[in-house]
Amino acid sequence: MRDRPTLLDGAVALALTFGSWLWPLVEPHPLDRAPDGWALFLCALVNMPLTFRRRLPVAMLVVSCAAAFVYHRLGFHYGANSMGPLLGLYSVVVHGSRRAALPAGVLVLAEWVHANMLPKQIWGSLWYSLVVVSWTVLFAAGMRTLKLRNAELADLAGLLRREKAVAARQAATEERVRIARELHDVVAHHMSVVSVQAGLGRYVLRSDPDTALDTLDTIARTSGEALAEMRRLLSVLRIERDGDAEPYTSAPSLADLEGLLRRMSAAGVRTELEVRGRGPELSPGMSLSVYRVLQEALTNVIKHAPGARAWVTLEYTADTLTASVRNSGSPGARPPGPDGHGLIGMGERVRLYQGSLSAGPLRQGGFLVRAQFRLAAGTSCEGG
Repeated sequence: MRDRPTLLDGAVALALTFGSWLWPLVEPHPLDRAPDGWALFLCALVNMPLTFRRRLPVAMLVVSCAAAFVYHRLGFHYGANSMGPLLGLYSVVVHGSRRAALPAGVLVLAEWVHANMLPKQIWGSLWYSLVVVSWTVLFAAGMRTLKLRNAELADLAGLLRREKAVAARQAATEERVRIARELHDVVAHHMSVVSVQAGLGRYVLRSDPDTALDTLDTIARTSGEALAEMRRLLSVLRIERDGDAEPYTSAPSLADLEGLLRRMSAAGVRTELEVRGRGPELSPGMSLSVYRVLQEALTNVIKHAPGARAWVTLEYTADTLTASVRNSGSPGARPPGPDGHGLIGMGERVRLYQGSLSAGPLRQGGFLVRAQFRLAAGTSCEGG
């Protein structure tokens, strides 16, 4: 019914039509004309236009009042068959223009005075009708204000949702550009190795063929890794930031994890590291991504749970590396929002290596971030 208001209004109009026609049979008045076919026709003409009260409120009210005037002029039931015009007045105030409200109120007031007027009781009918019509107008005006305010709130909520989506897309784009910059460093490193090895191979080609062969093997492995990292770089690079000359340092890796943990401990987060299992040597790109995920998760502990303890775990299996950060929580801890930029950045890095990311509060307290990487997507051919 809420999705089909015309159907609801039609049902109300039909109920009022038969109710207005049957009421004189239940409560007859000695001065009234007995209801007949004309009474039923006029009751329908008064009430059935309510079906269109939202789309054509003014036209509906005019037809309803005219039919009600004829109904009472012909001597049918005193005081009955007047709800149609009253609901029509409500509809004009709520759904129509403001300029139509005053003429509509005067029209319905005249109809109600005529419908409820007994011999020598015109003033009583006038005051009674004035009270009913006035309260109807005031109630309808309040509903119109509420309707407009709800519409404004709905527009504001839609605007906030759009701005939130734009901010999330912008954060993801900025994170992709940052990842692309770091991968650029990784690729540049590989290309430097290829260049050096190519020069060495050329130098010893005739004097030391075995060394030359080793350099070709190194070039093959390194160029393969560079191609894989280049594909990842192109997959995340979406935009170019013109005129951005922001300096950046060389990309860190898991070899720098101990230094990160020391800095976190100095910042007030007591951190413990546990490594389970032993895996192959990671490619520079994956090592960088794992480091950044752990760094962001520990930074969130500082921001959202100051004073908490943190446990960092690296767990190797045959084909996966799981990196997790669990914190103990603190009295004033508040978990990061699901749309936080930090979680967006971590998700971008994990997806780059066909992995998965989960983050959420723990039942016993604290918060857990777990990132799982596929080793086949980012292991070095040199590792053992």
